[in-house]
Amino acid sequence: MENRVISGRTRLCGVIGDPVEHTMSPVIHNAAFENMGVDYFYVPFRVKKDQLAKAIEGVRALNIRGLNVTIPHKVAVIPLLDGLDPLAEKIDAVNTIVNDEGILTGYNTDATGFLQALLERGIKPERKNIVILGAGGASRAISFILAEKGSNLVILNRLLELDWAEELATRLSHIFTKEVEALELNEENLTVVLEQADILVNATSVGMAPNIDETIIPFNLLKPGLVVFDVVYNPIKTRLLREAKQAGAKTISGIDMLVWQGALAFEKWTGLKAPIELMREKVIKVLQRYEN
Repeated sequence: MENRVISGRTRLCGVIGDPVEHTMSPVIHNAAFENMGVDYFYVPFRVKKDQLAKAIEGVRALNIRGLNVTIPHKVAVIPLLDGLDPLAEKIDAVNTIVNDEGILTGYNTDATGFLQALLERGIKPERKNIVILGAGGASRAISFILAEKGSNLVILNRLLELDWAEELATRLSHIFTKEVEALELNEENLTVVLEQADILVNATSVGMAPNIDETIIPFNLLKPGLVVFDVVYNPIKTRLLREAKQAGAKTISGIDMLVWQGALAFEKWTGLKAPIELMREKVIKVLQRYEN
């Protein structure tokens, strides 16, 4: 990257959010741009809530080719765009923007990225019993793509924010005409739902660095045959994933979702097939450096 020349022809992409200090997106995208020989460069932009509208106007004014969108802007950005992909419209959240000559279109590659990460491991979600922990942005995207694929879903969230889970479950049940349950996230409910579960998804931030010793799931509830997908990618192996592996479960790291959602955004901006393995290797290398 140190030999990279930025010129008047360089197309700019980036990520907007608050905070953005710890984002891994520049690592994966700049590695991919360089590898594919395209004159693009990716930059993180910290954008406060009250500056979001100005930032989106700036995308048009500066002819920035595309953006990723992270917390807290995934929903608030929607009215500022010119159009939405049907999936992003259903989810009511955007994590990728494409700028075509001043026309801004929003997509949700979190959802499709999660699905690709499952399919890559040979796991088909159709008719599977899936337990999702959390009801925030990641859970919303994941729940919609799984409901669309015909999974049976139960969403668990802590009591303080149980209404988020109930609202999400009601919306999914209405759109897909299939009952989705919302329950309080506690050991009693986990014991019941994990008995029947094929896949467990942690869509909360529990276990994320620096709180790497935290987990939501008691070890005795993990079992062989269960697929455990933790969307947390730092650390690479969360306590949940380490204990799931110990219990004989199949594990999927949040790195897979991170890389796939990034790869799908890359393809929308460049029209080229993303170098998935390179992107994965780069982010693992950087995260391992943090862990050591």
